[in-house]
Amino acid sequence: MKPTTPEVSGPQPASTPATTAENSAGGPMSMTRRFLGWELAIVLGLSLGRSAVYAVLQLAERLTLAPLAEQSATVQTSRSRAEFFDLSYQVLDSLFALFPVALVCYLFFLQGVNPFRRFGLDLRRPARDLSLGVGLFLIIGLGTLVVYGAGRAAGITTEIIPADVGEHWWTSPVLILAALRHSLLEEVIMVAYLFDRARRIWPRAGIWLIILAAALLRGAYHLYQGFGPGIGNLLMGIIFGWLYQRYGRVMPLVIAHLLLDVVAFLAFPLVLRLASLQ
Repeated sequence: MKPTTPEVSGPQPASTPATTAENSAGGPMSMTRRFLGWELAIVLGLSLGRSAVYAVLQLAERLTLAPLAEQSATVQTSRSRAEFFDLSYQVLDSLFALFPVALVCYLFFLQGVNPFRRFGLDLRRPARDLSLGVGLFLIIGLGTLVVYGAGRAAGITTEIIPADVGEHWWTSPVLILAALRHSLLEEVIMVAYLFDRARRIWPRAGIWLIILAAALLRGAYHLYQGFGPGIGNLLMGIIFGWLYQRYGRVMPLVIAHLLLDVVAFLAFPLVLRLASLQ
């Protein structure tokens, strides 16, 4: 980790044909602030913004029922009693959930910008990305256990069941695919894409305002699990956002998020027992 500005900074606007088009009078893809504002609203409405609205509504409903400590929240569930259809639903859920990521990449390609280089979602710096990702995984993982334990003790967090999927030969690969889906969707949309568009739509907004806004949204779409996970993901969003604006690469964030979800889906009960939280 070098405390220097990265060579390619994801959040910073680059000089591209699209930015030249911002000053032109016409063209169907003219990058005006209004156009980008609608684009951002549509992308979030199709993905994590929609999830945030439903999560807040689910939390409100939970508060009208039993205490949060007596409830549970499941992340990955079986979709069918029939093994073939359950497998089919699980795979299709992950594939279709990645379409907003594909849409974002497509929009950047239309501007003549390579989204993988812009976001730092490539293999140009594998050693640094991997080391930073693993370090983040360890730090965030420990913090997650602390926040979860505190939330359960305070009665503001539901019992989280990361995966409730039948034991089949395909269960582990499908859960790893789901972890990859979550990591790509959240880090590409909530960090790389949102930061780029926010800087263009609101050029006078400070970077910390953007980091906090993205972190609040990240926390919001986890509120269906209770207040604890909302707070934990808010803090995670602040850390991830700061690292992204500093180094301009989303790959370490994807790696860290992937490892967190893989461990949660495949070994969460064991981790809780080792941490004496169960």
